[in-house]
Amino acid sequence: MISPARLAAYRTLRAVGDPHVDLATTIELHRRRLADERDRALAAEIALGTLRWRAALDHVIAWAGHRLIGAFDPDVLDLLRLSAYQLLHLDRVPASAVVHDAVDLCRHEGKTSASGAVNAILRHISRDRGQFPMPTERDQLDYLAIAMSHPRWLAARWLDRLGFDTAVQWVRFNNQQAPLMLRANRIKTSRDDLARELAALGVTTAPARYAADGLAVTGGNPLTTPVASSGRFVVQDESSQLVAAYAGVCAGEMVLDACAAPGGKTSQMAADLGHGAGRLVAADVRPRRIRLLAQALRATGANAVHVVGADLLAAAPFGPIFDCVLVDAPCSGLATLRRDPDVKWRRVESDLASNASRQGRMLESAAAVVRAGGRLVYSTCSTEPEENEEVITAFLEARPDFHLESPRDSRAGVPPGVMACVDPSGCLRPTPHQHGLEPFFAARLRSRGRD
Repeated sequence: MISPARLAAYRTLRAVGDPHVDLATTIELHRRRLADERDRALAAEIALGTLRWRAALDHVIAWAGHRLIGAFDPDVLDLLRLSAYQLLHLDRVPASAVVHDAVDLCRHEGKTSASGAVNAILRHISRDRGQFPMPTERDQLDYLAIAMSHPRWLAARWLDRLGFDTAVQWVRFNNQQAPLMLRANRIKTSRDDLARELAALGVTTAPARYAADGLAVTGGNPLTTPVASSGRFVVQDESSQLVAAYAGVCAGEMVLDACAAPGGKTSQMAADLGHGAGRLVAADVRPRRIRLLAQALRATGANAVHVVGADLLAAAPFGPIFDCVLVDAPCSGLATLRRDPDVKWRRVESDLASNASRQGRMLESAAAVVRAGGRLVYSTCSTEPEENEEVITAFLEARPDFHLESPRDSRAGVPPGVMACVDPSGCLRPTPHQHGLEPFFAARLRSRGRD
């Protein structure tokens, strides 16, 4: 009998070959079909680990199979990848069982003619583990691209821009398993109260280092507790929490979250805004995302947020009325590789220029609804200058009525944890090597008009 966890992992790997399929959604879909919690955890671990180490696994498979990786049937290759990952990175299942299961899965998937090769390659890998001809740190680019399993074009960029030592820290960070991060929803609770409530249910947490409302889960599963459906916490990356705090929303302000779905930053800003005279408008473009946004806001009790459909690639349907506009722009997602390793194999270098063109148009559209003296906050989860500072530079060259503002110089209070991740230019820029966080980016642009 084929292990249910391995079959679920295989189905996940095959599904994410479709560019329209989302990794997190696919993993959850296949996990839900498994009855045993241990199988659910193992299926996710195999799928994520295989994607995380894909280039290194391909290098080993090609060496053991004595052929180029492109010569393998795609179905058989995914089967070999997940089996090689289990042989080289996990030790809960005996190697003989992994190989036997792979051969059975090969036949189950109608690839009987490849079963002999699968058996031989995996036995070769199992027998000679630790003796593979893997690039060393002396071959810097090959080491980053193959041994540390990152796309060669991206490894070359980081090597050139960051230097070898920092680039190594980034790729090693991406290859780690990310902690589950929560944000205490201040509309309903505080961080300390949430921590105590979860502890009583057997879930241990530690305060986030930089995000004031953040908790890192250190034991147990908060998602299976009754607290999960109460809206008292939101699963949200710490760097994402810093972006919303960096926006510096204050009570009484008019705020637009222009690319709001799935709503984590929106509900965080709603808590900052409070129940005074201000208003928060949350916009997104696709109906499905708008429904998800509205659902998330209801769950967190952010009931005063006004949800609208709006496309920033066209003119925004508002006048210049907002004190603060957040443009959390769609981007390459290259800062999220630790949590979503599939992204690194989906993106190509030419994506950056096309993304930057759309991001610039969105920023220009958003600027039209900022009131005189108001601020425009631009953010991405990208590591690359084309989507970050180069978008800001191009915007400021075209719009001298805005200037880059440091939160150190602004009147809005920004928490000390956020300030610790602000660079000398005033941009928010947490990094793996300095802060141990995903390298998100945000910039604050102030309208020069009078208040």
